[in-house]
Amino acid sequence: MPGQPAFGGGLTETALSPAVMVGLLIVLLLTLLLPRKYVIVPLLMGIFLIPLGEQVYALGVHWLVYRIIVLGGLVKVALLKATSSNSFAGGFNPIDSAFFTCVIVQSVAVVLLYMQMPALINQVGFLIDFLGAYCVLRVILQDEGDIYTALRCMGILAAILGFVMIREQMTLQNAFGLLGGVPLASQIRGDSIRSQAVFQHPLTAGAVGGTLVPLFLWLWRNHRSRPFVVAGLAGCTAMTFCANSSTPMLAYFAGPFALCFWPIRKRMKQVLWGFVVLLVALHMVMKAPVWMLIARIDLTGSSSGYHRAQLVDQFINHFSDWWLVGTKDAVNWGEDIWDAQNEYVSVGENGGLLAFSFFIIMISRAFARLKQARKSTENLGRQWYFWILGAALFSNVVAFFGVNYFDQSKASWFLLLAIISAATVPALPQAAVSKDLGLVSRDGLTSWQPKRPRLDKGQLQST
Repeated sequence: MPGQPAFGGGLTETALSPAVMVGLLIVLLLTLLLPRKYVIVPLLMGIFLIPLGEQVYALGVHWLVYRIIVLGGLVKVALLKATSSNSFAGGFNPIDSAFFTCVIVQSVAVVLLYMQMPALINQVGFLIDFLGAYCVLRVILQDEGDIYTALRCMGILAAILGFVMIREQMTLQNAFGLLGGVPLASQIRGDSIRSQAVFQHPLTAGAVGGTLVPLFLWLWRNHRSRPFVVAGLAGCTAMTFCANSSTPMLAYFAGPFALCFWPIRKRMKQVLWGFVVLLVALHMVMKAPVWMLIARIDLTGSSSGYHRAQLVDQFINHFSDWWLVGTKDAVNWGEDIWDAQNEYVSVGENGGLLAFSFFIIMISRAFARLKQARKSTENLGRQWYFWILGAALFSNVVAFFGVNYFDQSKASWFLLLAIISAATVPALPQAAVSKDLGLVSRDGLTSWQPKRPRLDKGQLQST
């Protein structure tokens, strides 16, 4: 979710290089002309290879290239709806409803908070960026074949971005800076070079790399995709560590860490409650609040863990400032608190307690859907695959404590949510039918076993 919105100022003319213009036209043409199962490739290529700063200024509005690509995707979705019955895979599910509510509440809250026409225009763009992109991905990803195609494409993209970020380490120049939209010179913090490639900040570049790792492990199940997996994992590793930031590194290790709990998956409830008890105990014995432990995290020697801890601390202390419709005064909470590099804090500041609650609910429902799908199959291999998707979700949950996805990195988050919804469709409907009709599903094969009739009290007495 975005940081505090900024209205007015900025460029008042088109900033679009010839190379980007040609690339954008190719992306739009391929999006409109290709069959649905291949549309994901030009969409992802356009989103993750064109800097977000590239834009067209028309009718007093900044049309970011990302936004133009999303609009092209929405046109494709409309064409698909007109010629077929393609809709969200599995229908509109609880994850979708929580996502839509969270985004819409944020948009309405910002408009109410600022009460300016620029705010309204800004939020229309926000809705296109978030709801539009999410809807496009949900419609295009219908089954596992579509997921394979998307992740193969992400494997190629990760390899390209990783290579560019390694080159930044060697030359101190960002190759994407030649296109415009991002700086040509690489960032340096302390003695560390921070590569960012196509992204607006090294933090989001590294976070995308770190959180993609479990998805490539999931793709390993498809033998023809393994070269893409190797390229993707190599690219992700380069993206994570060339960003030289603690948050991406934590996200990178969080996914494999979650996979280690597979042997005790049936006792995860006890594990989670134990973790909660541990946090409460630490909060009671520590001199500072338990969330100040974030200040101690420094995997690079120059991380801003203290700022992250202060951000959470001030967010909690100023609950009365933001709970209703968010706040535009977070800048007054403390030094550099305006830089809300925490997804949870960012959502709360922009949309208040209601948006914050639905953001948590969305994540909770995603975990619950994966759990339900895993329990609905007796096939251990498929259970493992759902567990890997849960690890990818956990990786993002960890990343959210140190970054908000304010650039094209948000598309990576939407992609994961769409994958979770599509991948669980084959399992969940069978489970629902089994419950209602006595059908027993065994790894895709469904047989019928009649349920024993339930007898009421009178029938029991008569027998």
